[in-house]
Amino acid sequence: MDFFRPDSLAEALAAKAEHADAVPIAGGTDVMVELNFDHRRPAALLDLGRIVELHEHGRQDGKVRIGAAVPYARIIDELGRELPGLAMAARTVGSPQIRNRGSVGGNLGAASPAGDSHPALLAANAEVEIASIRGTRMVPVKDFYTGVKRNVLAPDELITAVHIAPATGAQQFSKVGTRNAMVIAVCAFGLALHPDQKRVGTGLGSAAPTPRPATKAEEFIATELDWESPKPLADSVLRRFGALVAEAASPIDDVRGSAAYRRHALAVLARRTLGWAWSEHLGGGRRACA
Repeated sequence: MDFFRPDSLAEALAAKAEHADAVPIAGGTDVMVELNFDHRRPAALLDLGRIVELHEHGRQDGKVRIGAAVPYARIIDELGRELPGLAMAARTVGSPQIRNRGSVGGNLGAASPAGDSHPALLAANAEVEIASIRGTRMVPVKDFYTGVKRNVLAPDELITAVHIAPATGAQQFSKVGTRNAMVIAVCAFGLALHPDQKRVGTGLGSAAPTPRPATKAEEFIATELDWESPKPLADSVLRRFGALVAEAASPIDDVRGSAAYRRHALAVLARRTLGWAWSEHLGGGRRACA
């Protein structure tokens, strides 16, 4: 197995162009597990640990730009106010050791349907920055996933950053598992209020071949919310929203849960997170994730 350790992004992109089968590694929380269990034996590894710009975050064109290798722990500590939904999701990832190594870029690269960051990214309408020696392109996160553990990356491309607009309204994330962290989600749901756009963003995780938004649920609730003179939501509205979220899922039966249970749980998570977020919008204070 070959091992490449570039010192700059330009060197990394050149190496990926020359060695398209090289597997990128930063935190190693997914790749090293696969190597240790002999589930994967790539021809080469491309270590991104020395590339400074991948480990930085800042503002660009009014959005928060998070380098692909910025660990979850820093997102929680440094970006929790601007990106509360993503910070909530980050708190449920693995153990403190994993949160100090794992990153959103790695989560996107793995493209697992159960990745914890995906629902929050979808709800916030994030964009993925992708680079190669041919140039840089931006892909809306909803278009990034193409199948189970597959994405739009070309063989010579690397994820370099994620761009997310700072929250203008309440955000929530919740997942079902045997415990809150150090567990693969049975199902997960992210929600973000966008009062400036008068809409609600959603994201489903571990409930379909790819992470996805609940589009019909978003369209329904957009017609039910009074942004100018907000008032408490009727239980019937919350339940209809939950039902539409469940309908958006295409879950499977596996060792962690049945398809029927996943749909039921998503409906519950959807109406709870919407209730919490709308309560915060009404002035009830911020709720922590479930």
